[in-house]
Amino acid sequence: MHCPKISPSTKLCAIIGNPIGHTLSPLVHNAAFKHLDLDYVFLAFEVERLQEAVRGIAALGLKGVSVTIPHKVEVMDYLDEIDPVARRIGAVNTIVNRDGRLIGYNTDWSGAIKALEDRIDLRGKTAAVLGAGGAARAIAFGLRERGAQPIILNRTVARAEALASALQCPFAPIELIEEISFDLLINATSVGMSPQVERTPLRQAALKGGLVFDTVYNPLKTRLIREAEESGCPTVNGLEMFVNQAAAQFELWTGWKAPLDLMRKVASRELA
Repeated sequence: MHCPKISPSTKLCAIIGNPIGHTLSPLVHNAAFKHLDLDYVFLAFEVERLQEAVRGIAALGLKGVSVTIPHKVEVMDYLDEIDPVARRIGAVNTIVNRDGRLIGYNTDWSGAIKALEDRIDLRGKTAAVLGAGGAARAIAFGLRERGAQPIILNRTVARAEALASALQCPFAPIELIEEISFDLLINATSVGMSPQVERTPLRQAALKGGLVFDTVYNPLKTRLIREAEESGCPTVNGLEMFVNQAAAQFELWTGWKAPLDLMRKVASRELA
């Protein structure tokens, strides 16, 4: 891994979450900084005390921060400003520090939708969205924007109902998925993420031939993706969403066009 030179003028970006050991964000962002010869460095922080961590972003002058599980919704309470799209989604995965003001954005939704639209026309499609956290919020919002109908499925039904109410879409307990008709299925939970690679959010019997998209990118081929392929379903792994949203973050933080192909290559090589 590239070890960047650090000086008093180096701009710091970071990712905050818990757990954080699975993330490839430092790898891809530092590779992009090096490629463009930018005086930036990217670090990862496991954060439990979110409010204090957000205060530290402004206090230490971090240029930008990526926000991951489980902080994407709560972090909104501690920011100075929320981008209108992120406000509509109800989740933030990107913070930009503009002269001490912390502004929240969401690049998850566009990253996920681009990954899907490279494979399928979303208009008129019904999408089973597993989960009710920040990623599910972003993806369900994007589906609605593109003329698809999301159905929110979650183990905690109250959370599914709350998200469905906000988005004005149907919901159901995840246990009923085998009774639901859908064109595509999206895992927007962390189930199956490294190191718990043999976990899956549902039984293979629920995979009915529609496209299956797993937002988990580490491992690249989750158990859900493997079983979907065995069932004859077309699949999209989480790498494209990860790279797309990271590139959008990079551009918000630096003002430079992200080297998307390089970022994809670096992440793919690490996951191979």
